[in-house]
Amino acid sequence: MKKTPSGGTYKRGVTGTSVHTTPKAKDALRAAQLYYLQDMKMEVIARELGTSRSTVSRLLTHAKRTGMVSISITPSANMSALLGNQLAEHYGVNFYVVPTDGSMDDSELLVRVSAHAAYLLGDIVSSSMTVGVAWGSTMQAVSAALSSHPTHDTKIVQLNGAANPVSSGVGYASDILTRFGQAFTARTEQFPVPAFFDRASTRDAMWQETSIQRVLKVQQEMNLAIFSLGSAGSTVISQVYRGGYLTKDETQELREMGVVGDVATVFFDKDGNSSSIALNSRSTGPTLDSLRKVPTRFCVVAGRGKLAAVRGALQGGLITDLVIDEGTALALLDG
Repeated sequence: MKKTPSGGTYKRGVTGTSVHTTPKAKDALRAAQLYYLQDMKMEVIARELGTSRSTVSRLLTHAKRTGMVSISITPSANMSALLGNQLAEHYGVNFYVVPTDGSMDDSELLVRVSAHAAYLLGDIVSSSMTVGVAWGSTMQAVSAALSSHPTHDTKIVQLNGAANPVSSGVGYASDILTRFGQAFTARTEQFPVPAFFDRASTRDAMWQETSIQRVLKVQQEMNLAIFSLGSAGSTVISQVYRGGYLTKDETQELREMGVVGDVATVFFDKDGNSSSIALNSRSTGPTLDSLRKVPTRFCVVAGRGKLAAVRGALQGGLITDLVIDEGTALALLDG
């Protein structure tokens, strides 16, 4: 039994059926038995077989290719799986802990975690679903990693507006939405409003418009919401903090109010509460109360800079399924 790169273990079995009758097959079987079952080094096997180390390597490759060697993963021994189970038991949420190398920076973690999230979504998104998708750096990475999983009668709806004083945001959010739509052969519903209105009264008035109400109605039908958590402390700075969406005064105000993160530009504190945060009255994202009504709330997080946001979101019951890197998961478990 040997260690896998992710910290788990695997078992390898060697079959000794009578079909391996050629000299090469016999040598490959013998090399596999010595290497996998007796844990002998290649140099020692080479001396026993009277050949070179490189030939032993080729024999072992031949043994795996022809089915003499079988490899099976033991999930219960995998560190990430064990960690995920511990966190799931503690928080009552489905955890998908992504094995990561401790030397990775946050940009590399984002790519690894987003690819895993995209893979999982291939099984989660199905026909006749309504899927809400937020925008942001993580969602951009997830959308870029999606592969084709055709569905029927599925709708992808944008969760929050993307325009700000320096950019329309349409292209940015539209690219993410389009990738999701193409991956799942789904109809897309854009939300052509700003991320934040200048005044809460303006948002209230716009919410009465028939065109806006149509999109809001689609959002209310969501079976699945896909999002990350914005955080000012992340190394890969969240789009809402770097894209011209907030003034310096607004950012300072959020900090003073103890805001630890946001979901689709709706901010929350360490307890997952949002009601006392004035900026939320101007946000175009779904209220956290309405988000909690969505059956599956699939969150993707990479990097310890989002640890406080993760804790707040879990405390507030905003997540049902969380994809997270191993390092941040460990820190979360440590409290």
